Order: sequence, then C-alpha cells, then structure tokens
Amino acid sequence: MQAPTRTLHPRQARTSRSHRDRSKPRAVHPRIAALAFVLAFTGCATVPTPLQGNFSALAPGAATQRDATGESVRWGGTIAEVETLAGQTCFQLVGRPLDDETRPIMSDRPEARFLACRQGFYEPQVFAKGRSLTVTGHIVGYETRKVGDYDYRQPKVAADVVYLWPKRQQVYVVNDFYPFYPYDPWPSLWWRRW
Repeated sequence: MQAPTRTLHPRQARTSRSHRDRSKPRAVHPRIAALAFVLAFTGCATVPTPLQGNFSALAPGAATQRDATGESVRWGGTIAEVETLAGQTCFQLVGRPLDDETRPIMSDRPEARFLACRQGFYEPQVFAKGRSLTVTGHIVGYETRKVGDYDYRQPKVAADVVYLWPKRQQVYVVNDFYPFYPYDPWPSLWWRRW
C-alpha cells in the first residue's frame, strides 16, 4: 500500500524551497561591505575643506633653524598679537602642534612663534589674543621681532587661508545623586536610616 502524499500550503512550500543550510556563514555582498567601511570612517575627524591639501611636514621651529623660503606649510597656534596694516592683517602666533582636524593642540610645550599675513582686514576683537588659528600658505621670509627684551627670529607666512577655530566650552559634569555620591555629610546617621 502506498503512503498518502501530503499537500503543502503555498506558503509552506515557499519556505521549504528557500531553506538554506544555516551552519555555513553567509557571504557579505561587496557593496554592503564597502558601504559599511565608508560609514565607519566618516565619523572620524576630518580636516575642514579650506585647510585640505598637501603641505610640507616642516614645523615652525625647524623652519627657524634653516632657510625654508618658498615651502608650502599648514601651521597653527594661538594668537599672541594682531597687527592691522594698510591692506593686510598680520598675526603673530605661538606655534602649536596640530591634531587630526588640524586644530592647534593646547600644551605647555609650544613650537616656535611665526608670523602669518593675509590681505584684507580681520577684526582684532574677533581674532583676539589666545584664540586658536590655523593658516595655510608659503614661507616668504623671516623677521626678527622683540618678545619682551628678546630678539626673536620668526618665519613669515603669506597666508592663503586663515581659519579661526570656534571657542571650546569647558563642561564640568558633577554626579551628586545621593546613592552614588561618595561623601556623606552625616556619616554617623547612616546606620540609623535603616
């Protein structure tokens, strides 16, 4: 006698046909892998568009030691002084190393000072002493200026781009929720609460 055949519902038939062996890993489509790679790295620090380009790795201190006239540089620092001259503005900067975004890193070990001059007027109240600035351009020479009583030789950059960074806000987070607060003002009463 022949066993009765079972008739499957169309939905069951589809799932039984599309069943795959789950013990084998499924291959990732190359486009999905590429998209995941791009998305993973777009959140990383990026250089602002005006500051992008190929520049010499020469630091302001090294440029002071030798004649580097004509080198294309991207330097940054904090503004020490702003001079508004006829037709141009010159910034005297305390050179600082740059981070991945080309923003000057605040540290107690600055690099050498340098001058950056750009055509046009830049408001000294906005470009104030202590603000972070990154410039791109080429070294056009050297100037010796007084810093206090010291004669200081500084490279002078003809700036193509002057990029003023927004002020960073200091945020202090204080966690004073009672159960997690490490200090109890009434330690002798702690055991009496329970």
